[in-house]
Amino acid sequence: MFVLADDLTGAAETAAALMSPARPARIALSVPVAAAALVVTDLDSRHHPRAFDLVREALAHAGDRRVFVKVDSLLRGDVAATVAACLDAPVVLAPALPSAGRTVVGGVPYVHGVPLRETRAWRAEPRPAPATVAEALGDVPWVHVPVGADLSAVLPAALAAGRVAVCDAETDADLDAIVAATLGGPARLIGSGGLATALGRALNAGRPSATGSLSSDAGSRAPGSGSAHLDAAAVSGSRAPGRGSARLDSAAVSGSCTASPANGRLLVVVGTAEPGAAEQVRLLVEHGFAHVTLRPPAAAVAGPDAAGPGFAHVTAAARVRDALTSGPVVLTVSGPALTRDLAEVVREALGETPADLVLTGGETARRVLDALGVRELIPLDQVHHGAVHSRTPQGHSVVTRPGSFGTTDSLLRIATHLNPDLRPSTDSDLKG
Repeated sequence: MFVLADDLTGAAETAAALMSPARPARIALSVPVAAAALVVTDLDSRHHPRAFDLVREALAHAGDRRVFVKVDSLLRGDVAATVAACLDAPVVLAPALPSAGRTVVGGVPYVHGVPLRETRAWRAEPRPAPATVAEALGDVPWVHVPVGADLSAVLPAALAAGRVAVCDAETDADLDAIVAATLGGPARLIGSGGLATALGRALNAGRPSATGSLSSDAGSRAPGSGSAHLDAAAVSGSRAPGRGSARLDSAAVSGSCTASPANGRLLVVVGTAEPGAAEQVRLLVEHGFAHVTLRPPAAAVAGPDAAGPGFAHVTAAARVRDALTSGPVVLTVSGPALTRDLAEVVREALGETPADLVLTGGETARRVLDALGVRELIPLDQVHHGAVHSRTPQGHSVVTRPGSFGTTDSLLRIATHLNPDLRPSTDSDLKG
C-alpha cells in the first residue's frame, strides 16, 4: 500500500492503523522511498503553498499500489488542493474520526456535537473553520452521501459522474460500511485516521473483494490477529497511566527494528498550543521531569525558565542538556511561532547521541526530526490512539502524537511506556 499524509503525526497514526505482520510499515519523510509492504509518506504539506504539486509528485511513485490519503479530521490544511490532486482516479472522502468525537452529519463537521465552526479547534489557524466539508473542498465537484444511504448504488453513481463522494459518518461502523463498499473497486480513500483504522480492520479480516486488489494484503491471519489497534479501554483512556500498550507482535517488525532498551535520556517536546498541554506538562513535573521553556525575546524574563533575548539557543540547549544528565526533561514553548527554534534547541542539546523523544504536534515532530537528520521512522507500537512509538535508523526512540489528542495523563502514559521507572516526586523534590 502507498499512503500519503499531510503531517507527521497523521502519518504515524495511519501507519499504526494499517500495519500488521503481513504489512510491516515504513514512515518516510521524503519521496521516493524504499520499497515496503506499507509505505506512509509525510508530505509536510498541511500549510504548504504547493500542496497540490506535492501530492501529484508523490502519487507518481505509487505505481500500481492502492493509495490512501490521510487528511486532518478537523479539515485543517489545504484539503481542496489535496483532494484535487487525487482526481485522476475516483475519490471517496470521509474525514470523520468518531473515536475523538469528530463526526460529519449532513455534510457538516462536528466536534463532540458542536459544529466545527463554533468551536475553538481552529484558533491557531489563519482563517475561520469551514462550515461544511463542501466549503473545505472549494471548487472540487462533490456529492453528499448521508449515513444510511445505499452505498453500493450511491457511490458508483457519484464516482461515475466524476464527483467526490463526501460521506457522513457518526460511528466507526459507518466508516466500516464506507470501506466495505469501496474495498474491491478503483476508488481512492481520503480521510482521517478513523477511516484508515476501518481500512485496517477490513484488511486484517481478509474480507473478499471482486478484484482482490486490497484483500491480497490481508494474508492468512485470523481476523484482527496481531493488528496494531488498541482495545476499547485504551481508546477511551480508561486504563491506568502507563499500564500496558498496544504493542504489535514481533512478527510485525521482523527484519526491521524491534523495541530496544531505553537510550538513557528522555526528552518530551511540547510544541502544541492546545490548552490541555499545560496540565499534561504539570503531571510530568509532578513525576520528576525538569521543565524548560523557550520564550521569544519580547517575553523573555529573568528566572529559571527564560531562554533569554534573541532566542538564546545555546543557553536553552545547555539547560536541556544539563538537565538530561540527572533525569527526564519536558521542553515547551510560549508561542507556536517558536517551533523551528525549538527544533534547533533539541538538536543542539542532544548532539549526536540517541535519545528517547516524545514529540507532540505534527509541525513540532517534523521540525525536530528534520533538525536531527531523520528521514525515516520504523513504527513499532501505540501507547494510546495516535501516540505511535517508532525507532529511527540513528537509534532514537520516538513517540509522536497529534497535539489535540490524549487525556490529561497522555504524556505521562507515553513517558512511562518509555521509562517504566518514573515515579511521583515528593514534596521535597518539588521544592528543590
